[in-house]
Amino acid sequence: MDVKSVAVVTGASLGIGKATALRLARDFAAVLLVARDKENLEAVAKEVLSVGAETEILAADLREPQAAETVVKTVLDRFGRIDALLNIAGAVPQIDLFEMTDAQWDDGAALKLHGARRLTMRAWDALKKTNGSVVFMSGIAALDPKPAFAAVAVINAAINALAKSFADQGVKDGVQVNSVSPGAVMTGRRRAFFEKWAPAHHMTVEEAMARFPQQAGITRFGKPEEIADLVAYLVSPAAKWMTGAAVRMDGGETKGV
Repeated sequence: MDVKSVAVVTGASLGIGKATALRLARDFAAVLLVARDKENLEAVAKEVLSVGAETEILAADLREPQAAETVVKTVLDRFGRIDALLNIAGAVPQIDLFEMTDAQWDDGAALKLHGARRLTMRAWDALKKTNGSVVFMSGIAALDPKPAFAAVAVINAAINALAKSFADQGVKDGVQVNSVSPGAVMTGRRRAFFEKWAPAHHMTVEEAMARFPQQAGITRFGKPEEIADLVAYLVSPAAKWMTGAAVRMDGGETKGV
């Protein structure tokens, strides 16, 4: 089945990935949803269909080297093309620099960095044919590393550098590449963090969540839908000249210029 525009969204079962899939369903004819949780993917697929886009789900673990081949084969067999690749999958554990093991470092990088790298490389020829777009999901920790979340900062910084490298090649090949660095977005993962953090600091979850924005110097937490709107702009015709950029959306939390 050939359609006129196809997006691939990884991490599409929850949070920013889910919000992005639903937002892109308004702009693309078809969306391939990729994540490990098949049950959640099926629920998101129903919502995508209700928006009006065709869809296909693929339950895959992008930490596995062969997964990139499976994703690209699935989308090309089903829809015939790739116009946008949204690398959103990946959660890096927030463990202190002096406590994090080699295995935890390796696992943190395996999905968010190397999974996205392999998938982008495998999809590159298809993206060249459509003059397509790629977005990598980073985060503002890359700009302000701290011992408590060193791996998050290091891997996010590596993602920004990786995106810049792909963007440079993309200028020659006609593929647009950018990265996005969200700040404190309220997702299920972030709430789970507060559920663990708050008792250790003698607070309720609600107290911890109410205090954080003030401490971070922002008015509120971000919403997944706000990041999804930004991503949708980056892969839209209006942003086609924008490439090699690391776009920050953090409610003003980052104070440097």
